[in-house]
Amino acid sequence: MADQYDVIVLGSGPGGYVAAIRCAQLGLKTAIVERENLGGICLNWGCIPTKALLRSAEVYHQMKHAAAYGLAADNIRADIDAVVKRSRGVAKQLNQGVTHLMKKNKIAVHMGSGTLKSANTLEVKGDADGKGGTETLTAKHIIVATGARARDLPFAKADGERIWTYRHAMTPREMPSKLLVIGSGAIGIEFASFYNDMGAEVTVVEMMDRVVPVEDADVSAFLEKALKKQGMTVLTGAGVESIDVSGKGVKAKIKGKDGKVTEADYSHVIVAVGIVPNTENIGLETVGVKAERGIIAIDGYGRTNVKGVWAIGDVTPGPWLAHKASHEGVIAAEAIAAELGNKDVHPHPMDRANIPGCTYCHPQIASVGLTEAKAKEAGYAVKVGTFPFIGNGKAIALGESEGFVKTVFDEKTGELLGAHMIGAEVTEMIQGFVVGKTLETTEAELMHTVFPHPTISESMHESVLAAYGRALHI
Repeated sequence: MADQYDVIVLGSGPGGYVAAIRCAQLGLKTAIVERENLGGICLNWGCIPTKALLRSAEVYHQMKHAAAYGLAADNIRADIDAVVKRSRGVAKQLNQGVTHLMKKNKIAVHMGSGTLKSANTLEVKGDADGKGGTETLTAKHIIVATGARARDLPFAKADGERIWTYRHAMTPREMPSKLLVIGSGAIGIEFASFYNDMGAEVTVVEMMDRVVPVEDADVSAFLEKALKKQGMTVLTGAGVESIDVSGKGVKAKIKGKDGKVTEADYSHVIVAVGIVPNTENIGLETVGVKAERGIIAIDGYGRTNVKGVWAIGDVTPGPWLAHKASHEGVIAAEAIAAELGNKDVHPHPMDRANIPGCTYCHPQIASVGLTEAKAKEAGYAVKVGTFPFIGNGKAIALGESEGFVKTVFDEKTGELLGAHMIGAEVTEMIQGFVVGKTLETTEAELMHTVFPHPTISESMHESVLAAYGRALHI
């Protein structure tokens, strides 16, 4: 007989496992189905292990520049195998943490590949029964949280040898000497930053007219200058025409902004041109769930067009970020509990305008809300304030005076429309503006907020003041 649950979550990434925990907290009998590793891509092959790699690169970078702090560090070298080993250890620790959370919350874990057979039935093949067989699970509600994978280029299929996806780049068999990175989104730029700091000669190719094209134009311009100053070659408005792989390396033809095609040799290539949702062969067509190009259509609570089937995370419209997936998981769990009669939960629909984005390159980037250009396109008359880190005492003391904070306000109402930062520790600071946006703050509340001194966060305050001609330290 099929195992019966209130909720089955298909996929255990940061969306899936968080959704399962919240369901369990709300008293729902919950199961989770995972085909590979608990924690999904984020914990095992994405967000967390990449940050461990980048931390090693950051420490190495600081060691090489010890003299700037009055220190001496001789015979500095990097051991790529040891760096990767540390990263994998961090991932393993967190994977074990998710396993513990499943047990703590009494969530049944079924290992195997899940396929929807109906809106309330899931077939699990693989290691589901511990014997490599098949089992059938039923539930009142099913949440699809199967995530996404790296997008391939037709002429640059990843082989793990010379052409890498982010997954190969996290566990390199050898250190690249000359690296080509195709794509300058968060993943591409983070790996470009890591390998550049580790000593590789790095070239970044971006089809759009600027790097990190989803960010504010001022942030993009600042980052490009910083990357070039660090020794990277950055080609914007350019595209890779072809790649020829040999045992010794890769020969790439690159069409530049001027239309000219040049040829260059590289030891390795990282392809970072977006993601593809993992929605094939999971039964969406059988059940009748609407999806376009693999992206499942949902309402603000995660409901699909089929009653009882929900979707969260990278299989739904972007931004495709772990924290967005987790928040969607909580919303869906609470909405399901409400449908099952819980009168103590009051879920709110996802507001994508308040989802922050963080890129952990060097320097870091963080943002939330509308860029200046997008705000103007939306019809707002805006007030914009920018404050450079060179005017911040803590940044100067840290030796991290490159960067700025930019804030965008509605001129009529004072509403905070967006905030954009580049520089040291901005990925930790952005949450201040995220809270402000969630609380629907205006410039008045931000101006009246006391920021601690000395902190880099004072630049946030100054950028708000600057938008209204009141900056104090510049």
